[in-house]
Amino acid sequence: MRPDDWHLTEDIDDFLARAGDFLRSRPALHNTPLTDIEKLRTRGADAHGPEATVFGRLESGGEVRAIFYRTPRGRLTLTPLSTEQADTFAAHLAGLGHSPTDVIADHDTATAFAETWQRHTGAAPVPFWRTRLYRLGTLTPPRPRPEGRGRVAGEQDHEQVVRWCREFCADVGEKVSIDAIDAGSWADTRFADKHFTFWETADGIPVSMAGSTSMVDGMVRVDPVSTPAPLRGRGYAGAVTVEVSRAALTSGATDVVLFADPANPTSNALYQRIGYVPVTDFTGYKLSHDASKAV
Repeated sequence: MRPDDWHLTEDIDDFLARAGDFLRSRPALHNTPLTDIEKLRTRGADAHGPEATVFGRLESGGEVRAIFYRTPRGRLTLTPLSTEQADTFAAHLAGLGHSPTDVIADHDTATAFAETWQRHTGAAPVPFWRTRLYRLGTLTPPRPRPEGRGRVAGEQDHEQVVRWCREFCADVGEKVSIDAIDAGSWADTRFADKHFTFWETADGIPVSMAGSTSMVDGMVRVDPVSTPAPLRGRGYAGAVTVEVSRAALTSGATDVVLFADPANPTSNALYQRIGYVPVTDFTGYKLSHDASKAV
């Protein structure tokens, strides 16, 4: 692969015209780029800050083979690359003077990029995030099903949604979202444009919550799934995840996905019991000498 096989632009419409088919070719694997880029397309630069996001596509034989985008805040997101492609790309990006603060990709791609980036810049990669991508196969409601029902959250539930999202972020160490919520900047969080559903007991008390993205190219991502600690272990998370997953299928989704912490055997077993199948692991690295900046 030659460095000039990469084509960079700040024009999102041009980028989508050339790389859109590639992204849509694997909606489950590309779920994060699909939702992020759709947010940028609909909200403009304000989705990530006042500066422009940089997009890039790798072309070979007249076809797009991979893409990246780097937000003004410095986060670099990559679709899968071979080790050689990741090495060449990292060297190319460093040569152009780009300075991403962190990189997120499938584990092998992120690791290869981070190691090459260190060789060229001296910035030691610090892992800060690991997750496993699942795609829904055959939806299988849990047995026994806990008592209660699902209910779509409305405006009157906003405070509870915000509170439970913050508790979820505290559980998983998502400091950026906690800071935004505490600053009253809900609109700037990754949760603001999601749809939420509660699982309620028979007497109408919410006991679990699941969010989901709007459908993009047939793909819906379930995120987050949150149950208050005192209420866990009663089947509520499985029930509300099934509710949200079924609603996505009913709306016409062809790919329903979610992420889970691979270090949490309880959630991974739960998602597999209700029909989710592992796809691959993703990793994030801070590309900084200062490990305290990891989120």
